[in-house]
Amino acid sequence: MQEPQTAVAIRYDPGRRELPYVTARGRGRIAQRIVELARRHGIPVHSHPPLARLLQRLDVGSPIPVEAYVAVAEILALLYRLDAERGGEGRG
Repeated sequence: MQEPQTAVAIRYDPGRRELPYVTARGRGRIAQRIVELARRHGIPVHSHPPLARLLQRLDVGSPIPVEAYVAVAEILALLYRLDAERGGEGRG
């Protein structure tokens, strides 16, 4: 049996909160809707199933746990780099 698709949205806004935090999470149809809305609004989408499964257990508003710091930092660095290459200002 195939595991249901999982999606977790995170935000990093160092001016408001010290750590990235979960802004949405879901499985199946809800996960598909999260991805759809992100793409519609120009928010980058990155696939990292192990990280999504870890963060799926958190409540919305929760900061990312210590064990996710490296993975989230790598993804944020990648997204900021891609945004800079496109001439953007970055987004968290």
